[in-house]
Amino acid sequence: MSFQSPAPGQPDQTIPRPAQPVFDARRLTGNEGTAFIVLDDKTYTLRITKAGKLILTK
Repeated sequence: MSFQSPAPGQPDQTIPRPAQPVFDARRLTGNEGTAFIVLDDKTYTLRITKAGKLILTK
């Protein structure tokens, strides 16, 4: 199987790209493990637990 580079100015069709944005939770929450997310006029808290799970609360 061989792979060829796309022509200059053409998108690379061999690399799948997600249809929606992807975010790393640890980068979002920083050293504190907490981030605030606003939707409309409501603020939610995203937190990483000690067990490494995500919790989103209003």
